[in-house]
Amino acid sequence: MTTPDPTTEPLHQKTFLAQDYAVFGAMLLVSMAIGIFHALRKKPKNTQVDDFFTGGRNMSAVPVGLSLCASFMSAVQVVGVPAENFRYGMKFLYMCLGQSINAVLTAYLFLPVFYRLGITSTNQYLRMRFGRGMQLLGSIQFIVVTLLYTGIVIYAPALILNQATGLNIWASLFSSGIICTLYTTLGGMKAVIWTDVFQIIVMLTGFVAIFVHGTLLVGGPAQVLEVATNASRINFHEAFDFDPRQRYTFWSLTVGGTMVWLSMYGVNQAQVQRYICCRTEKQAQLAIFINQLGLCLIIGSAAICGIVMFTYYIHRDPLRCGEVTSPDLYMPYFVLDIFEDYPGFPGLFLACAYSGTLSTASTSINAMAAVTMEDLLQPYLHKTNQRRMVLISKGLSCLFGVGCMTVAAASSLLDWGVLQGSFTVMGVVSGPLLGVFILGIFIPATNKVGAYIGIFAGFCVSIWLAVGSTLYPPSESIMGVLPSDASLCEATNITQSYHPEQEYTASMLLQPDNNRGILLNFYSISYLFFGATATSSVVLVGVIVSYLTGPTKRSDIQRGLLRWDMGKQITTTGLKSDHIMVLPQLVPVKDPQNGLSL
Repeated sequence: MTTPDPTTEPLHQKTFLAQDYAVFGAMLLVSMAIGIFHALRKKPKNTQVDDFFTGGRNMSAVPVGLSLCASFMSAVQVVGVPAENFRYGMKFLYMCLGQSINAVLTAYLFLPVFYRLGITSTNQYLRMRFGRGMQLLGSIQFIVVTLLYTGIVIYAPALILNQATGLNIWASLFSSGIICTLYTTLGGMKAVIWTDVFQIIVMLTGFVAIFVHGTLLVGGPAQVLEVATNASRINFHEAFDFDPRQRYTFWSLTVGGTMVWLSMYGVNQAQVQRYICCRTEKQAQLAIFINQLGLCLIIGSAAICGIVMFTYYIHRDPLRCGEVTSPDLYMPYFVLDIFEDYPGFPGLFLACAYSGTLSTASTSINAMAAVTMEDLLQPYLHKTNQRRMVLISKGLSCLFGVGCMTVAAASSLLDWGVLQGSFTVMGVVSGPLLGVFILGIFIPATNKVGAYIGIFAGFCVSIWLAVGSTLYPPSESIMGVLPSDASLCEATNITQSYHPEQEYTASMLLQPDNNRGILLNFYSISYLFFGATATSSVVLVGVIVSYLTGPTKRSDIQRGLLRWDMGKQITTTGLKSDHIMVLPQLVPVKDPQNGLSL
């Protein structure tokens, strides 16, 4: 093998050329053009609030499915997954199995409930099942988690731009936020969906270009496979360790990963809001499976790019050589390195990450505005006309855009890494909320007291885990970081000791430290288990408290709120006026616990 000779030039000294800026600008221009086009298609006087938030409820499965795929996988995916595969190997691909399980559960257990009720906000279900207080609590939790997640997503491409071009990171953050806010106020949900379709194509194009050129540089696919195998990066068979402290195992990626993805796709407003854009329930279910195919394709592409990157730097890990300061910088460094003589391709990569983030952030901002309108402000806007409500919705979008910029600035102070940071936020905050929906949809005995105490317990557990793991982070040996070589680094730049006599074999895996104590070992569990732990705590505590305080009678629960009572009711029309089949059991009833009309 002819070992590539990566440049010793630090990343911050490499920069965009005019061609890169042209490609980058073209991608952003197309994204903005799609948003403006859909904003101008409907005259303002005919615009309805429901159209702004649900796209008229007449979308087909393909664009909605691709939009679902793009929304949570923008720059976080582009930057985080290749770096994780570089450090932990291809066993990360078991995440696709967790995503597939989530797709089935979401399509057949959660989606029918929300779709057939014809609601705009998932928290409207919480009001019908547990009362107004739980609706408000769910709304606040959703807004908090979405602000945090979107802030991290905005921070990721800002980090790339800062390291790749020298652009001030604060300028990157604020420019991202301003563009997201403008785009959301112009487009609405339909524009967001079609922009996501464009962004997913751009993302895949970027990964293909990186894979093809990187593979050619290192000597072909056979060489990549040989090097990766010898260095324990093709490690699917090593993923069945039952140690929960290992960052990625078959169990953490399937069990923990399923729960994380279920909190994202099963009950998350930003995703459910896309499902109900479909004209029929079957189209919505198909959209979920199209989304799943897209997710596996993107994760597979990103993982392969990570292995190609490892092969390229087989004897010169940029992190150990001091050429990058964080694993999140592996990918931008690699792209600028291999495409140094090909102007325009670095611009494609950055446009892929940055534009994808714009669509993700716009989706989140739109969802937060929808929750605020439907759950918080709707009781006070009965006499407000549609035109004014649309203006209020756009004002809320601006407000949440500013909030996302603030969180993005704060994200730069965290030492999590973008992939772990995003999944931790989802698991910690969305995990308890998922538990409440499970209690309401699948366990008839759950009462209001059980739901409240359950979500409180789950939230305490998740916060405890997040704070503990941040204050007492596990070592790389405990997490299972694979060894890397730095023999070709300049001696003054090497940040870790290196022993040239070492060879890359499976026996080189660092041995975990088992002497941390029970509490510290608990803090060391994989971040993918945070959400599962919180969700399980909510369900367990909620069920126990409900039976101790008097379980709810099944006959007292409104028909349509329990998944088991829905039978074979199927929504067949996409017309907004009769979006759901009008059934006697779906009309408002009295809350059996407080006597209020729902």
